[in-house]
Amino acid sequence: MEPAEGLNSVALSRRQISNPLGVLVLVALAAIWEVLVRFSIADVQFLPAPTEIAKAAQAEIFGGELTGRLIHTVGVTALGWVSASVIGVALGLLLGMSQTVYRYSMTSFEVTRAIPPITFAPAALLIFGFSLKMELVLVIYGGIWPALINTIGGVRAIAPELRDVGTMLRLSPVDTVRKIVFPAALPAILIGLRLGLSLCLVLAVVAEMVGNPAGLGNGLIRARQALQPALMFVYVIAAGLLGVALNAGLRLAARTLVPGNSLTELSAS
Repeated sequence: MEPAEGLNSVALSRRQISNPLGVLVLVALAAIWEVLVRFSIADVQFLPAPTEIAKAAQAEIFGGELTGRLIHTVGVTALGWVSASVIGVALGLLLGMSQTVYRYSMTSFEVTRAIPPITFAPAALLIFGFSLKMELVLVIYGGIWPALINTIGGVRAIAPELRDVGTMLRLSPVDTVRKIVFPAALPAILIGLRLGLSLCLVLAVVAEMVGNPAGLGNGLIRARQALQPALMFVYVIAAGLLGVALNAGLRLAARTLVPGNSLTELSAS
């Protein structure tokens, strides 16, 4: 990478991290929301003002309830995403490199992938009960597909001439994957991992809402049942901020692994 390109990349990253205009828009929207609710301009039942949400968040944080639920959701999301990524990337490399395996198995994968992961929630709940295992099964199942599909696409997009290099150097299949195939397909794989991370978080929260009595999703349901709308919004906002934090962390890791690559920059937009 040229020095000028490196400086431009750093400047772009700083602008993406620090966005004062975006923050001002959020503050303005919160102020408008506060005025509409405070002066009964928006007559919506059970809609709390931002100040009420802030008070509920403060009580929940100092009470330790939000922290405990947040740790649970982060743990399940991370564990499910890592497991799904390993499975998805491994299968994607196999299907992408072997035309025979691809031909005989891809139809089955396409049919299974068409089934929305959330529809398996009742079945997982029936099989595993109200447990952490039920939540993990749902998260892993949903998180596999982005990693799998993007890995297959990345591997199959590699130029044949690049694969011939491995044959010319007499590399073993393992060395060919490690030194040629995987690095060439890495940008596409990273996009799949980012998509999978977001989906894993969504499925973790949904699983907590319907089947696991823990985490942010369960806190949201309990707040609804107790008719505490301000507390409900606390958990909604917490889940959103968690998604932003996880996405930002993975973007940073992607830039470190594949600096200046157009695919990683596209996935960050």
